[in-house]
Amino acid sequence: MSRIFNFSAGPSTLPEAVLLKAQQELLDWQGTGMSVMEMSHRGKHFMAIAETLKNDLIELLAIPSNYKVLFLQGGASGQFALIPQNILGNKTKACYVNTGAWSTSAIKEATKYCQVQVSASSEANGFTTIPDRDSWQIDQDAAYLHYTSNETIHGVEFFETPNVGDLPLVCDMSSDILSRPEDISQYGLIYAGTQKNMGPSGVTVVIVREDILGLANPQVPAVFNYQQQAAADSMLNTPATYNWYLLGLVLQWLKQQGGIAAIEQLNIRKANKLYQAIDQSSLYRNAVDKRYRSRMNVPFVLADSGLDGEFLKLAEQQGLSSLKGHRISGGMRASIYNAMPETGVDALIEFMAEFERTH
Repeated sequence: MSRIFNFSAGPSTLPEAVLLKAQQELLDWQGTGMSVMEMSHRGKHFMAIAETLKNDLIELLAIPSNYKVLFLQGGASGQFALIPQNILGNKTKACYVNTGAWSTSAIKEATKYCQVQVSASSEANGFTTIPDRDSWQIDQDAAYLHYTSNETIHGVEFFETPNVGDLPLVCDMSSDILSRPEDISQYGLIYAGTQKNMGPSGVTVVIVREDILGLANPQVPAVFNYQQQAAADSMLNTPATYNWYLLGLVLQWLKQQGGIAAIEQLNIRKANKLYQAIDQSSLYRNAVDKRYRSRMNVPFVLADSGLDGEFLKLAEQQGLSSLKGHRISGGMRASIYNAMPETGVDALIEFMAEFERTH
């Protein structure tokens, strides 16, 4: 069977070149006679893989030297709880901006560990926009301000880093990390589950500024303590070794594409094409404020929801998979991360036009 175009929000499509490389090396990594998944994480072969992985991520994101890069487990959802436990210090309040389902989840989890001030929310608008920065209510005595740069369910994305003064800025970049250049120095902490735009599920990247390490609650287990994991190169426990390896292959692939600046131009082109097709249609609609439409996740609804089932069935037959929208928002959603080729977006647009013509 030939490869389909997988529009899943995560775990998401991977570059075909990465899968072929992993297939080629599955039984014998570079003449070692064993698979990466069989290697000791303390052995020289895997240590070399880990070192290359970290260096490539530092290079791609231009991470300054005063930041630590961690490769952990538990997903972004785990970090919802670990962030307040690690960086509150002696403070009791944190500020959060609510722009969608994942922001809401982060807020809910943080309330178990601190007082949460919701500095801004677009919930009243159905999470279709981002509140103007001037309207945010920020307590400068809080420990940090948290926001989600791209909401995968509602399709809303920040394209500018918010200025929050001297507060450490914390960002969930799970679904748009590596899709466009970022000034890492503006952040106190960035975290991202890898299963959307970086690789397979099972690894969580945390990039944390050194000055906010060492603030963890003493009750936090060592394996969840950022400072202790940083001191141990993320190996206090046995890491998800094969997933690290696959993440490393994705980073190498990204470098081969010309890096983040080059992939951003492709992402802009893909998203603009799809949104144009939706906007010019009388059958499809995207309700997100055009200033904040996500380049990574494009939700849309059909004018007649009774056609949803037929749309999805015929799309699958055309090799266009996982277009069903999240249960919260319904409708459709096309996730077009870095690894989605432009030909996949073109095929979706062609299918949508033909479906509209015949329905």
